[in-house]
Amino acid sequence: MKCAAIFSTGLAGLLVLASPHAAAKERLVVVEPALQTCYSASGSAAGDDLLTGGLGRSGLAGAAPGFADALNPTAVELRRRAIHTNYRAVLDITEAGGYGRFYGPNLDRNGNDTGSEGKIAGCETLAYLDDGSGSMNVTLMVQVPDSFDANRPCIVTAAASGSRGIYGAIGSAGEWGLKNGCAVAYTDNGKGNGLHDLMSKRAGRIDGTRAAADWLGAASQFTAPLSDSARLAYNAAWPERVAFKHAHSQRNPEKDWGAHTLEAVKFAFRVLNDQFAKSGGGRKFRLDRPTLFHPANTLVIASSISNGATAALQAAEQDNEDLIDGIAVAEPTAQPGTLDGLRIRQGGLEFPLVGKGLLDYFTHVNLYQPCAALAPAAAGAPALAFLSASAAANRCTSLAAKGLLGGADLASRATDALARLHAYGWLADSDALHASHYRFATNAVAVTYANAHGRFSVADNLCGFSYANTTGAGIPTAQNAPTQAGIFATGNGIPPTSGVNIVYNLSAAGPVLDQLAISPSTGSADFALDGALCHRALVTGFDPVSGAALGGEMQQASARVRQGMREVELSGRLRGRPAIIVHGRSDTLVPVNHTSRAYYAKNRRLEGHQSANVSYVEVTNGQHFDAFLPGGPVFGGYENRYIPLHVYFIRAMDALYQHLRHGAALPPSQLVRTLPRGGTPGTAPALSAANVPPIAPQPAAGDRILFQDNTLTVPD
Repeated sequence: MKCAAIFSTGLAGLLVLASPHAAAKERLVVVEPALQTCYSASGSAAGDDLLTGGLGRSGLAGAAPGFADALNPTAVELRRRAIHTNYRAVLDITEAGGYGRFYGPNLDRNGNDTGSEGKIAGCETLAYLDDGSGSMNVTLMVQVPDSFDANRPCIVTAAASGSRGIYGAIGSAGEWGLKNGCAVAYTDNGKGNGLHDLMSKRAGRIDGTRAAADWLGAASQFTAPLSDSARLAYNAAWPERVAFKHAHSQRNPEKDWGAHTLEAVKFAFRVLNDQFAKSGGGRKFRLDRPTLFHPANTLVIASSISNGATAALQAAEQDNEDLIDGIAVAEPTAQPGTLDGLRIRQGGLEFPLVGKGLLDYFTHVNLYQPCAALAPAAAGAPALAFLSASAAANRCTSLAAKGLLGGADLASRATDALARLHAYGWLADSDALHASHYRFATNAVAVTYANAHGRFSVADNLCGFSYANTTGAGIPTAQNAPTQAGIFATGNGIPPTSGVNIVYNLSAAGPVLDQLAISPSTGSADFALDGALCHRALVTGFDPVSGAALGGEMQQASARVRQGMREVELSGRLRGRPAIIVHGRSDTLVPVNHTSRAYYAKNRRLEGHQSANVSYVEVTNGQHFDAFLPGGPVFGGYENRYIPLHVYFIRAMDALYQHLRHGAALPPSQLVRTLPRGGTPGTAPALSAANVPPIAPQPAAGDRILFQDNTLTVPD
């Protein structure tokens, strides 16, 4: 393997990483603040550790840790709270759901209960990845556990899922890597909780503490690229608004997720060599000393879940330095681009639309989902009570009035809306989840990714949307100072989060929370249908109602969005590396027909015999949000219908590790048939082994996923 380009510049505090995807003049510079912290086996004086922030298994399952001073939380407090938040954001932290028995800090690498709190000692190093301007500042972090074996070195990537910050994957890839004695290379991929308060001008540091953006300068995690005069003019017109990094960085960060992940791996090599190339009892990196760890002697697994999984796939596709040895991911938001005649069948059904881009299928589902949630086939859906029934009915009526739905009454219109989702690639397995997804996720993704792909400024108010805190009546209001001070630890990087909501500026009665907005064209409180139609037009280039091609500013905006969408498409070429992709069949956020199924089919066709070591494992009753599985008053109905997909992510990681270390065969592509816990909401029995059967080393013929004659065939 070719050694990665890792070397010192000779400048204090700087490390140059030569990116294979950047022009020579755009060499990436890691600015290394003095932010390495080491934790002892019993935890530091503050009680911290690498994996749980000192909370241990019990603390992660308990109440969120607080701040001594809510207006000025310390970096230590923010880190601990961020770990608590991010664990619970991606896992079901209830014993009945499997925590502490099938996964969790207390289990060792073999799944055995150690009886401990699961704290892991070691060193953690934070740094920014930048091009020298301070406008990029992608956060990198490397955790090296004390159990790291220099004779059997390994690195696991842990790119953040969703729009989360640097600890976004600590409960998934991070936990697996640390338990297996690997260094873990994290990155927020240019997303994270980069909140810039345009009124107070406050922004965040790399450690989550906040200060004036002007004072922070290049040390700011994110400062919106606005001149002061432009910011003041925007504030005058649209007061109390804020900018978020993922939506408003104007960099379309997704196109660089793979490159950022590769740079995180290189940074991990640097950290390891710094720590282990000792000189005079100290830890110092020296160019005259042979490099201890390099790609030829270190196992590197690209891994994570959701958006982080896509970053891992993108990194493997772009890796021309042989950094990565294998890939294990779950529920990737993979966008495979043109499929050129590839077909996907499930049983006897062939799907007419597959492999659509994320913003494409999100702007489609954003139109029809609230209406579809009222279909008789979706009766009893989780969180249905939290979706305004009147606004959902109004959406049905407004769509019908515009000729976008058929049916003479609410039930028939809702049934037609659901049928349109099925025709666009969603499975019937998702029918019960449309209500909860629309209420808590769908418009958030449409707003963020439309802005990101088109590189729009916060001042553009694209399609009439902005971000602000809102009153009980949905009116934009001032930021809550204590909540903003802790947003590094509590936010998910994509409003609505930590008090920041989506506002529809063009609502007929004035700017208001999107869930309460009145569309000017309908005069109806229909969840801002006009804004959803605008997003759809940007993706297709046509007016969704008239079918006419866009013109003027809308045409220009659409061209920008569609260019950004093309930039994030994946090639499907994993360069012959072994890989295992896991996805839940009931995933409603990133449906399998547009993501894992399509990506796997494209890889099989492009790489032929080289793809023999690429496995796709589809899991029945698995959906995107394990964090919804505890049920409770909001998400009751998840726990008795769905199983934790995280169990299969762990099994995929284990299978890949055994393949890379010991030559064990990867399991063939297959459908795993799980058993829901059953019972009624609030009374589901505890998860058992029978609910989550293993990935079979030799699946039955009726469970095999096959690719032949340009067709992917998945069993019913």
